[in-house]
Amino acid sequence: MQNRVREIDYLKCVFIVLMIIFHLVYVGDKYPYAKQVVYTFHMPAFLVISGYLANMGKGFGKLAKQIKWLFVPYAVMEAGYVYMASLLPIREHIDGLTATVFFDKLLLHPLGPYWYLHTLIVCYLIYYAVSRLRPRLGAAATLCLTGVAFYAADALAGVVQMANAMYFMAGAAVRMSGMKLTQAFSPTLLAAVPLAVMAAVSPGGLDRSTLQGAAMTWLAVSLALAAYPLLGGKVKAATHFIGENTLAILLFSPMFTIITKRFVTMFAFDPTALLYTAASVAFTIAGSLAVAWVMDRAKAPLWFSGKPLFNRPR
Repeated sequence: MQNRVREIDYLKCVFIVLMIIFHLVYVGDKYPYAKQVVYTFHMPAFLVISGYLANMGKGFGKLAKQIKWLFVPYAVMEAGYVYMASLLPIREHIDGLTATVFFDKLLLHPLGPYWYLHTLIVCYLIYYAVSRLRPRLGAAATLCLTGVAFYAADALAGVVQMANAMYFMAGAAVRMSGMKLTQAFSPTLLAAVPLAVMAAVSPGGLDRSTLQGAAMTWLAVSLALAAYPLLGGKVKAATHFIGENTLAILLFSPMFTIITKRFVTMFAFDPTALLYTAASVAFTIAGSLAVAWVMDRAKAPLWFSGKPLFNRPR
């Protein structure tokens, strides 16, 4: 995994942009059905990619270091998000923030987009613990036991949702099989047809935990991969750059999406909200990358992330 797979960077770009778009309250309120459709597959796709990239062959020391540098930025940003949720009139507003509520959100039930990092940490720890038994169990038994462990973590402690864990495990299964991630999908523009049909005809299935949700995730990734060869060189380079910086965008985007509420009146002349969306996404990505760049210059990664937050264009 030392050599980057550009298709994966591209996919990460596509799905982080979709995340930003539908974290814009104005867009979500204007197009609630589109938001429901996108929420069915965009983060599951990220979890599949994360499961595929998870390297369980490393020693415990290296894994512990990786977990540490996921947990520290997660804890810092989630703590700030929880505190601000107690002050601001947002949908996830917390009335009467107490130490119990604070640590419940931080350690068990996170708010905002940071649930993804929390899920990733839990999945890494469980998958690594079970994978130590793989030489004796074999691949299939390892995956089954991992699934049981994920189910227990969901049912007994609620620290991870089983549906999210299964997408992570699907990516891990692809890696374990020896296939490239892109080989697990069938890139075709025709994937748009069943994807649209599922979105339009079966609204009750717009949930990542359903079989339809899994099918829509597979179709969405297949459609995205089919579009990749059609992009120009500069557009591809831009998607690669954004894909390499998805951690910074995930961490810092809430700081900017809340500011974009002020853009609504500026673009009130556009009833489609497309101009508002384009401006807000560009503002959020640029702002997030600027914060990452400043933090790198200030040597913040020494305590915050363990590695540079801003990856320069290649």
